Amino acid sequence: MTGVGDTLAGVNATLNGLSAVLIGSGYVAIKRHARNLHRIFMMSAFVVSAIFLCCYLTRVAISGTHRYPGSGAWKAIYLSILITHMILAVATPPLVIRSLYLASKQRFVEHKRLVRYTLPIWMYVSVTGVLVYLLLYHPPG
Repeated sequence: MTGVGDTLAGVNATLNGLSAVLIGSGYVAIKRHARNLHRIFMMSAFVVSAIFLCCYLTRVAISGTHRYPGSGAWKAIYLSILITHMILAVATPPLVIRSLYLASKQRFVEHKRLVRYTLPIWMYVSVTGVLVYLLLYHPPG
């Protein structure tokens, strides 16, 4: 039987995956000039990401951090994904909050300039969050 920490890890991976889908959907919406739909998708992605952050901090408080259970090439792959994920995850909240702020103030030129960086970083963090979970809790081999 898994503990609460393991259960929250699965919930976190699901939230990361949902965030990636919402971010991608928001991108498609804005490319189709559907601003209201874009806003809904991006605000939803923000809420899902905020819920993820709360669940992640709760999981770490309950069960701490975990070591990769394997070795060799898969461990090297895991660590390279984890390191880039962690570095970019720290940058994501300020980028997202600033992007949302600029949009809310209808400062769309600045918003567009910033989201050129925010969107791929946020998407990378969301997708690699799922990969980190899969590699850590369901390692290959």
